[in-house]
Amino acid sequence: MAGAGAPNLNDSGHKLNGKVAIITGGASGIGEETARLFADEGSRMVVIADIQDDLGNHVAASIGSHRCTYVHCDVADEDQVQHLVESTVNAHGHLDIMFSNAGILSPSNQTVLDLDFSEYDRLMAVNTRGMAACVKHAARAMVKGRVRGSIVCAASVAASRGAPTKTDYAMSKHAVLGLVRSASVQLGKHGIRVNCVSPSGLVTPLTRAAYGTTMQAEELQERYDRSARLKGVSLTAKHVADAVLFLASGDSEFVTGHDLAVDGGFTFTPVPV
Repeated sequence: MAGAGAPNLNDSGHKLNGKVAIITGGASGIGEETARLFADEGSRMVVIADIQDDLGNHVAASIGSHRCTYVHCDVADEDQVQHLVESTVNAHGHLDIMFSNAGILSPSNQTVLDLDFSEYDRLMAVNTRGMAACVKHAARAMVKGRVRGSIVCAASVAASRGAPTKTDYAMSKHAVLGLVRSASVQLGKHGIRVNCVSPSGLVTPLTRAAYGTTMQAEELQERYDRSARLKGVSLTAKHVADAVLFLASGDSEFVTGHDLAVDGGFTFTPVPV
């Protein structure tokens, strides 16, 4: 018998009843928040994929082994992505949702004049090639299984504007937007929707690590808040997870090829020079 606090997976009030989902980069930040939300919304199984094994296993265990599992996967390696998808389908019968969320930030503030291609190649391998591999293999599984699935990619406000620095990161997120728009056209005939979510800056373990010990979380949050037109609220991972849930669920049944900005109006704010 389910405990008093356990969700009833047969309750029609849940948006993802019986769905099988993969979330890459699911061990922390936006990915972790989305995994917890998907489980709360009735997903039959949420597969967290990441390279942070201790964190990933901890998150999966805290959600519950009957609802969530962890798989080590470096999305820059297509073979690992293919194994992730195939093992999920073999274990759970099908794949309904792919949230391709794994990504990294630029290790430096390089401009095009001093572009370091060793840094560029690593970032593109994860943010662009890895994203394409996740879309490719998730879509293949959905087509083969005749699943009208939903694929959501993690883009960024950097996908819709230029950047004064971090050129490689901006390029990678523009590529994600191009991938989503092309894949949505190509996969629509199979009933598969492909969208992306584009948050502005928010405090996560990834963004905090980018600043090292030079900036506290509160100071970083204040910096992000200043760039948003919408005042009185700070962007959190939960806000982004809610947007992903919308795109993954039947609430967006006729939405595809869409870039959903979760940015407090940042996209429409002029870039400082």
